[in-house]
Amino acid sequence: MRKLTALFMASDVFMDSSGLYALADEHDPFNAVATMRVQALAQARTKLILTDYIIDESVTLAVARSGTPAALRLLNLVDDSAAFDMHWITPARFAAAKTFFRKHSDHHYSFTDCTSFVLMRELGLRDALTIDRHFGEAGFRPLLAQG
Repeated sequence: MRKLTALFMASDVFMDSSGLYALADEHDPFNAVATMRVQALAQARTKLILTDYIIDESVTLAVARSGTPAALRLLNLVDDSAAFDMHWITPARFAAAKTFFRKHSDHHYSFTDCTSFVLMRELGLRDALTIDRHFGEAGFRPLLAQG
């Protein structure tokens, strides 16, 4: 556990929807590793940064995969934990995400991913709790990625 704690102490970590969903759904294949990583982050007093867009995407994913009760559990997880630090996609961030989306249209990023990348660059974040390979393509380190 010390190695993981040291790994994350450099800065806060971005919480992507795939990581948040994995954390909230005990049947998700990444639940165990997401839980272990979040525990290590909590020990290191690392904040988990997320956005209103990530909450939206995660709740929508939970409803689609497991129903409204799962979505409510996910919301409660975020609301009940002091580990999460919420950031809003402001009009300026939205405009920057549009620019990023247009500039990198060959990568097939989702618009939510683009808002995440803009925020991560703004905050100087390197790591994301995600399985999404697009974070690696954009120059970040996906902490739950396979392989």
